[in-house]
Amino acid sequence: MSLTKQDKKANLWRKSKENGTTVIIALVLAFLIRIFIAEPRYIPSESMFPTLATGDRLVIEKVAYHFHPPAKGDIVVFQPPAQLRLLGYEKSQAFIKRAIATGGDTVAVKNGVVYVNNQPLAEDYIAAPPEYDLFPVTIPEGQLFMMGDNRNNSNDSHVWGFLPVENVIGHAVFRFWPLDRIGIV
Repeated sequence: MSLTKQDKKANLWRKSKENGTTVIIALVLAFLIRIFIAEPRYIPSESMFPTLATGDRLVIEKVAYHFHPPAKGDIVVFQPPAQLRLLGYEKSQAFIKRAIATGGDTVAVKNGVVYVNNQPLAEDYIAAPPEYDLFPVTIPEGQLFMMGDNRNNSNDSHVWGFLPVENVIGHAVFRFWPLDRIGIV
């Protein structure tokens, strides 16, 4: 039994419609995943070296911080705080730094050592000890103190102050590029 020309057109139209629907659903799902769950990010500077290098590409997880605030030590992606926007940084321009302290903690830097609540941090992940001092500051509730792992080449909280928790986008979980450094961050 052979199909008529009209039946062939109807089948082609039905298949095209099914494929179009599949593509639209896939695009909507990809968009929703990027907006609400995870997104790729590119590292544009040396501020997190040696943990992250310029050109690294990461997956940023965006769900967990809806259930709990960032923890000390997390590598966090965030929108610049108001202090940086006054200096010309765009709200859409994301930063990535390590959370050093949270609301209620006191941070100080003295003789190349970062102290949180008068306890020196064990920082085997930094490029070099900081070459600056910071008088003790207490972080207000709902704020974070952020520092780059490249302490002496990072525009971070020791320069611009505290980060409001609501500026947090997510945290770095996985490096997918370059392939020789692929893995959990």
